[in-house]
Amino acid sequence: MTIPKDKSEYRGVWVFLEARRGRMRDVSRQLLGVARRLAHDRGTSVAGVLPGHQVEPIAHEAIEYGADRVYLVEDPRLEPYTSRPFTKVMATLVRRYKPEIVLFGATKNGRDLGGRLHAVIETGLAADCVALVIDEDGNLDMIRPSFGGKSLAHILCRQHRPQMASARPNVFPIPPRQPGRSGEVVREEVSITDADMDTKVVKFEERRGHKGNPIEDARILVSGGYGLREPKNFVLLEELARELGGAVAASRKAVDAGWVPKDFQVGQTGRTVRPKLYIAVGISGAVQHLAGMQESEKILVINLDHKASMFEIADYGIVGDLFQVVPEMTRQLRARKSAVAVPVPM
Repeated sequence: MTIPKDKSEYRGVWVFLEARRGRMRDVSRQLLGVARRLAHDRGTSVAGVLPGHQVEPIAHEAIEYGADRVYLVEDPRLEPYTSRPFTKVMATLVRRYKPEIVLFGATKNGRDLGGRLHAVIETGLAADCVALVIDEDGNLDMIRPSFGGKSLAHILCRQHRPQMASARPNVFPIPPRQPGRSGEVVREEVSITDADMDTKVVKFEERRGHKGNPIEDARILVSGGYGLREPKNFVLLEELARELGGAVAASRKAVDAGWVPKDFQVGQTGRTVRPKLYIAVGISGAVQHLAGMQESEKILVINLDHKASMFEIADYGIVGDLFQVVPEMTRQLRARKSAVAVPVPM
């Protein structure tokens, strides 16, 4: 039986700052905004932890997004991410400074690191949270979907510290950047030995299923569901997305049917997105799908069934046959572009 830790020793809210190829990932910016709010409620400060190599500019960027302090650990062997060295860095710093809360992005690396770290330092971890608030007793209420998204579970870690949680990209908004905001960059030394390097990255190749950026980065998404009937009909969405300068996404049913790659999936078991415009085509609106896109700025639904759940959250709705509506939208967009492109005779 693990002896509960003295909670009074633990102060501060930390964010694991995830970098890729010299850039901070959006989910880390999003979590800095969450950390700022939690720190305000607890009357404490926000710190980022940044392991990597030649990543000091990211530390200063993190301060502009809300960190009061960034613990920077630089070592050539910390690029790219590998499990054991990063876990050693985080565990060493947690034991050294005793934060009350530690937040991770629920990315592939964040999931791996959080899962390893909570076992090493003997505390809990709530994964894929959609809300994080301080309860009346000062504990972190970690809220995540359960039972396929049909209900929400409230998870508390009352006896142990730090309290650790992860959130998927785009669940929370990116806070405003404050250029010139002051903060402290603290260089930390953590010994990375050959024994820690149990794996070697021979080659890093980023696979993109969209012939471009991943769907989380798209400002406009045209998303298709089972109502498209067969995979070849996704070409209708591709043509519309091309005219709008957006990307194509899909519901879980379309992905499970093998019509499009997993990279396209929006929903609780896929990607969480926050585009400026989300066009849902032939998607009924299962709770699992809504969990991944309902924070979109504007939602347009195209469906023949006027009772489809998607219409309940839509800003705009078209009740009609998608095989007529989508090509007509594409045609009209092309016509408008052509009209603008035609030079006016002098």
